[in-house]
Amino acid sequence: MLKRLLSYMMIVLLAASCGKDSIIIDGGPLEHDRGPSYVFDDTQLPLLSINVSEEEWNRFLELYDRDNHNHDYVKCYSVTMQRGDVTHRVENAGIRLRGQTSRRRPEGKSGQKHSATNPTWHHVHFGLHFRKFNEEGSLAGVRRINLKYAKEDPTYIREHYCFDLLLRYGVWTAPLTSWCRLSLQVGNTPAANFGVYLMMESIDHQYVKNRPQFGGSDGFLWKCGWGANLRDKDNWKFHIDDNSSGSYSYELKDDDEAAFSTAKAQILDFITKLNNLKGSEFYNWIQNVCDVDLLLKMYAANVALGHWDDYWNDMNNYYLYFNSRSTTDYKVYMLPYDYDNTLGTSHYCGVQSDSGRQNPYKWGLDECVLLPKLLQITDFRAKYTSYLKDFASEDNQWTGVLQSSSRIRLWHSLISPYVSNDTGEDMVIRDRPASWGNHPEYRVLEDSRNNWFRVKAASIAGWTAGE
Repeated sequence: MLKRLLSYMMIVLLAASCGKDSIIIDGGPLEHDRGPSYVFDDTQLPLLSINVSEEEWNRFLELYDRDNHNHDYVKCYSVTMQRGDVTHRVENAGIRLRGQTSRRRPEGKSGQKHSATNPTWHHVHFGLHFRKFNEEGSLAGVRRINLKYAKEDPTYIREHYCFDLLLRYGVWTAPLTSWCRLSLQVGNTPAANFGVYLMMESIDHQYVKNRPQFGGSDGFLWKCGWGANLRDKDNWKFHIDDNSSGSYSYELKDDDEAAFSTAKAQILDFITKLNNLKGSEFYNWIQNVCDVDLLLKMYAANVALGHWDDYWNDMNNYYLYFNSRSTTDYKVYMLPYDYDNTLGTSHYCGVQSDSGRQNPYKWGLDECVLLPKLLQITDFRAKYTSYLKDFASEDNQWTGVLQSSSRIRLWHSLISPYVSNDTGEDMVIRDRPASWGNHPEYRVLEDSRNNWFRVKAASIAGWTAGE
């Protein structure tokens, strides 16, 4: 640590002695002294610049044409993050496409290569892996970053608001997020301005190691997609992440294929006992293997945020982390993920038709057994109700109308001058839900009866009044 600190001081002194206005720090061992809280700082808007050779970019486009859900990385010549007078630089990072229904070609039409004279750019979600082709790669101490554009979110703030709210509320499992201005340069052609992107902490084993609250960092991490109801145990639903484009309900994020059988036995042990244990046996077991209080707190916040595309209602969009590799002795955590369809972007899905007014005790499907079974127990239902009541007034400190408006306007003042971009997409900030939503009247800033936070507070107050 001392050696790294002295190295950094030498860089600063050298820059000052040379009369330079900026400092360039190459991604390497020194960068580990900074870390996620430095990178994901939502009070600043750094410029993130990606430089890819024309050959690698054309391979990127070919990979999409061959399989639009591929997980393959291509090599970046460099990735830099410029913040004030400090520029962090990583060479030989990896870049890939991310997303499910949001996937599309980042440039041109199928079969076309990069156009150096008249490129047609498109917003897409990217993933950056700074150690894919560089064993020491790190961007200010962070090894991976997910980059998300404001897909069908005219406000630009929904997902960040939600993860920020979860952290404010004490749900420490939420990933860190902030924004950047994104620039993409292919070969020697002029860099393209991609506008404002959300930078998101990748949920991976580094994310786990950064949170000692888990009580163990050598466990199994599962990404859970559609159909992950924690009830069905069909073999095809369980798979290891082998870089294929297949879609599975439970995908193990682990490089050790030999560990898959143990990991599968462990998650099946949890699913079997969750569904079969009853009465006091279930009551004692679930508190031993799960932080029930944290789970209920997260779900009360989910209701306040209108997160319907989740485990309970849509069997989708969450991670599970087991903090050991024992098939029977473990603690399991449900990790929050993918909160862009929230704050009034409502939809006909599961049991829901209005995420603003849905009964929080029947938020989703009975077949998603975990929450319904917990809420049958008096102690757990009372705890859940107490958390819901935190959001049951218009002036609560978490999702209050004025409190939320203040935070959102501050973020808008930071990012709004930079949303115009060379794709021609998502060019303005508007106080609207997604165009495909079934409740277009909801607003997050407008002080009216359709204000999302006002509607939600009244709804929660009504549903909890009799509890």
